[in-house]
Amino acid sequence: MSYGTHRLIDLFCGCGGMTRGFVDTKKFRSVFANDFNIDAINSYKANFDPAGKHTFHGDIIDLLDKEIHSIPKADVVVGGPPCQGFSLLNRNRAGDPRRRLWVQFLRVVERSQAPVVVMENVPQLLSSLEFEEICTALSALDFKYIEADALVAANYGVPEVRKRAIIMASKLGPISLPRPTHINPKKIKSDRDFFSDRQLRPWTTVKSAIGNLPKPKGIEIRNDPPPLDLHFGRSPTPISTERYEAIPPGGNRFDLLKNRPDITPDCWKRKTSGGTDLFGRLWWDRPSVTIRTEFFKPEKGRYLHPTQNRPITHREAARIQSFPDDFIFCGSKIEIARQIGNAVPPLFANAIAKEIIACLQNETSPDYVEETNEGIKYLHKLNGVKA
Repeated sequence: MSYGTHRLIDLFCGCGGMTRGFVDTKKFRSVFANDFNIDAINSYKANFDPAGKHTFHGDIIDLLDKEIHSIPKADVVVGGPPCQGFSLLNRNRAGDPRRRLWVQFLRVVERSQAPVVVMENVPQLLSSLEFEEICTALSALDFKYIEADALVAANYGVPEVRKRAIIMASKLGPISLPRPTHINPKKIKSDRDFFSDRQLRPWTTVKSAIGNLPKPKGIEIRNDPPPLDLHFGRSPTPISTERYEAIPPGGNRFDLLKNRPDITPDCWKRKTSGGTDLFGRLWWDRPSVTIRTEFFKPEKGRYLHPTQNRPITHREAARIQSFPDDFIFCGSKIEIARQIGNAVPPLFANAIAKEIIACLQNETSPDYVEETNEGIKYLHKLNGVKA
């Protein structure tokens, strides 16, 4: 893999989805990375730092307070402080210390003297008090240009409708959120007037990502070259297999209740609304729903293969997350699934990286576009905060 001249720090780096998107531009090289999960760190090392010279495992607070490792100078600091504290499932956890790890993130920004910052998190961050505090703290560090919005990964070529909050800040000059390269095919005709300056491709589909894979073999990580190494299945019970068979294309748990009430769990019989993705089957001709850390459990979401009666495999999840087959994952199959689900899709990160390059070269685009309930529209500093 080629490495560029811009120096990159990746915090809460996981296996390195964000870094992969940046280094794929051939303009960035990793100079420092940190995560608390040892298997994720081992994956990061395997891909970006085989000698282990600048990739560190451990608590970032200890790392900074005890000055265990010096923070090098960098051109950009990226990262996603753990977001569970902002989750819709944790609305009452106002005291969750993970909500404050962005403070440690900014400590690294300050020590590295990086002029550009990218922070990734759940969309709920943008409506929180912490978001206001982050913007205030960035301004205090002399970041004069701050842009933030919730972006959909499918708009950047990822075969997944994954929505994430992206905060980008610069000391150098204006910075822009990435302009979409893809569009919901249902809106191409109605919104064509918005794209007279360029051609947007339709969203990437599940079939284009995983359609050429054979049926999986075995139930453990395979001693085969990629992509077959992570293309293994599970050993479902007979009743689970019957439930899979009862789900039609694009169906979900409500179809299970309709087609096979005799094998539908009682809890789903009682819950007559909500949860339309639970026990759902993916569509070939659409992007996937968000790949989470337990994608191998259909009861957790829409993770059944479009045509085969089984959940998607680790390789299929990695491809949906836009990881190339040559990306190395370390750890158990449970840990690898966690790394895949927690990662920033590399193609999404690549779109962000290209805007960072433009900012570093003082060539930032003045606007970008976003999909809304009304369609696609141009935006100019929609949620920006200028110091």
